[in-house]
Amino acid sequence: MNHTKTVLLIVNPGAGQCKIKNHLTTVIGIFNRADYKVITYITAKTGDAKNAVKDCQDKIDLVACCGGDGTLNEVVSGMMERKNKFPIGYIPTGSTNDFASTLNLSFDIEKAAKDIVEGKEKSFDVGQFRNRYFSYTASFGIFTKASYSTPQIAKNILGHTAYLLNGIQELSQLKSYPLKVELPNGEIIQDKFVFGAITNATSVGGVLKLSKSMVDLSDGQLELILIREPKGLLELTDCVHAIQTQTYKSDMIILRKATNFSVTATDNMDWSLDGEKENGHRNIKVTCLHKAICLITNHDI
Repeated sequence: MNHTKTVLLIVNPGAGQCKIKNHLTTVIGIFNRADYKVITYITAKTGDAKNAVKDCQDKIDLVACCGGDGTLNEVVSGMMERKNKFPIGYIPTGSTNDFASTLNLSFDIEKAAKDIVEGKEKSFDVGQFRNRYFSYTASFGIFTKASYSTPQIAKNILGHTAYLLNGIQELSQLKSYPLKVELPNGEIIQDKFVFGAITNATSVGGVLKLSKSMVDLSDGQLELILIREPKGLLELTDCVHAIQTQTYKSDMIILRKATNFSVTATDNMDWSLDGEKENGHRNIKVTCLHKAICLITNHDI
């Protein structure tokens, strides 16, 4: 068969307890039957997916990735460093898959592949954190490390949200970080926070959920979420209740939306970009790059 299109299929074999290993042949067949020649690239280490996208030939029509949000982050980062960009298809096979949830993508591997060949291209915003990129979140604080370092089996047994909220039941366990955030309208937010995220998603760390009416992935703006340091049991209870009910009508939680944020932090405050570690910096500029990439989706978002 003479295929008229070519897809670069990037596979992270270790994502989500190696979910893809029993489906890879079927996925390739789905692309073949949709008239795609498939070039398969299996990642072996951090940076492989980014380099595969950045260095691939211009004859590619589509890049599809199988992995978690970290794999997608690398694919997006590689695409951002190209002059000519290709549409991206995402087959989520990771453990958390926050951004896939926001995109309303299927977690059934074969269905996700079919959705790519049957779906439509849509432009989405990308966040820039200094000289790095993120698909859906740059975050720091208590939920960040727990969400991405907790073994999946522990989350399954205890319940993801219950497990993470259990970690903040005692004030002695909370670590707060001094932070100043300047918004384009001149507003300055300055306090100590136990968690913060600059995000373009309805789910952060599998715990914090924002309503779809609040988040538009293509509006040229990012959402800022900050949780203040609780000064006592009452404030801690108020904070936990706001998270559990997803109302966020609390003085403990700050929500803002803007095109960019200037952040002053401490050098020892590490961040997470789409679940991948980023070392701390004193001065950070976070910018929304409007409709910078094209993703394929077969669902309403």
